[in-house]
Amino acid sequence: MTRTRRHAGRVRGLVTFVGAGPGDPGLLAVEAVEALKRADLVFVDPDVPAAVTELSAGEVRLADAQPAETAKLLLAEARAGHSVVRLVSGDPFADDAAVKEALAIAKTVIPFEVVPGVSVASGTAAYAGVPLGSVRTEADIRDASSVDFESLAHAPGMLIVTVAAADVQLLGEQLVANGLKPDTSITVSCDGTGTGQQTIAGTLGELELAAVGMTGTVVVAVGKAAAQREKLSWWESRPLYGWKVLVPRTKEQAGAMSDRLRSYGSVPVEVPTIAVEPPRTPTQMERAIKGLVTGRYEWIVFTSTNAVRAVREKFEEYGLDARAFAGVKIACVGESTADAVRQFGIRPELVPSGEQSSEGMLADFPPYDDVLDPIDRVLLPRADIATETLAAGLRDRGWEIDDVTAYRTVRAAPPAAEIRDAIKSGGFQAVCFTSSSTVRNLVGIDPERGLVAIGELVEQGTRLMFCRRDTASATEDMGRMLASMKSGLYTRPRGGVYYSCLGRGANLFGPDSEELKMVEAAFGEIPLVGFFCNGEISHNRLYGYTGVLTLFA
Repeated sequence: MTRTRRHAGRVRGLVTFVGAGPGDPGLLAVEAVEALKRADLVFVDPDVPAAVTELSAGEVRLADAQPAETAKLLLAEARAGHSVVRLVSGDPFADDAAVKEALAIAKTVIPFEVVPGVSVASGTAAYAGVPLGSVRTEADIRDASSVDFESLAHAPGMLIVTVAAADVQLLGEQLVANGLKPDTSITVSCDGTGTGQQTIAGTLGELELAAVGMTGTVVVAVGKAAAQREKLSWWESRPLYGWKVLVPRTKEQAGAMSDRLRSYGSVPVEVPTIAVEPPRTPTQMERAIKGLVTGRYEWIVFTSTNAVRAVREKFEEYGLDARAFAGVKIACVGESTADAVRQFGIRPELVPSGEQSSEGMLADFPPYDDVLDPIDRVLLPRADIATETLAAGLRDRGWEIDDVTAYRTVRAAPPAAEIRDAIKSGGFQAVCFTSSSTVRNLVGIDPERGLVAIGELVEQGTRLMFCRRDTASATEDMGRMLASMKSGLYTRPRGGVYYSCLGRGANLFGPDSEELKMVEAAFGEIPLVGFFCNGEISHNRLYGYTGVLTLFA
């Protein structure tokens, strides 16, 4: 509903009362989302979850506990010409305080609008699998001091009550005392429509037992339909419900995977363990872009969305567009990469029909034909730590390869302390690795807790090797290496250079250069220089030396 008043020559803001629903942002009305996006200020109740308030583009403030004071704040901002949203849990006109605020604004010339929302009680009941039916009574008694329990006990249809967890026992006792049978079916739900919603079924006589351990606001359904939950439960019955899954990618890259995980009931936590940076020198990419324009390549093969982005950024840098791909065939390893190419305005000629991987690409990629293919060269822009599988396979098919570093994959900043603690303490039920680089850059996973998905595609029966990486094993390896080197020396070394990985250093040996101290303990006080680098050995490629000591005799 909308109500407006116009006064010529004066700028008036707008107050919009928006129902936040029971908690799940997916239950918001389209107009509610739009109102939040265009709001300059949002005054919110403390029980509205952060997942809803994060949709606001404007400043978010807590509403005052007194409706009259909140109304004054809303009016002051609207009179200053601002678009103001009053965000209320559930439905605005089902909230007594919000109704008082709206009545106060209605006495002024400030226009207001109302965007209804799903009530906390009905939304939670639906997520719990409790059908309320066409005749029901809904009550919000979070303030239980002045409740008419006799009227509630004799209300028609299903009874659905929003109540503080501390008052659940009082509710049960009063409903039984006012005529309801103790064996009446009930359900109690906490964290309604949230990822942690928990619903317990029972009987009215044991209502307080069903709510044991629940805090905050709960929703109690009372009546025969509560027994239907056993057949109609869906939200809490999803296969991964309640799982906390670590997704070591950025929000931009993890979007599709995180959405899929949510659809199965899990809670994805996106943590970037890698960051994408330009190559150290632009020469290779500049030569490759020039080759695209001058017709050097028959094919360009994109292996990731990052590669597509890197080429597109180079195009924009040189004032080029999709027309520069004229005459060049485009292949993409997976559908997400193909979608990135399509956003460039180009339809790729080849996407693997089967397995979306380097192996899948090689299975479909045509061999070079000196009669049909006027050019024998393929451009392969990809990460600096990409594997050799694809390039080697293309060469085996007769193609010449320009394997170009389009971007570098480096270690991202460490995750927040609470995430690190959750990793160490088994706070995640699963980890979803999406690439080999995320495997190499994720440190501290406990393999004894939960499941791990690795970046490579493997067949049943494939042997996997797990390596221990902790202070004890690193110190043991270091001591063994030093003893072996010392046994092969005939004289005291004149000096040495030691290369340590960023993943070793303080992570494994502490902040006091214990690695160098171990070298000195083995060979005495010799001139010694230490360096940190970021490198690995993977797929028979050497990406950098780590934990390597060079001695000068």
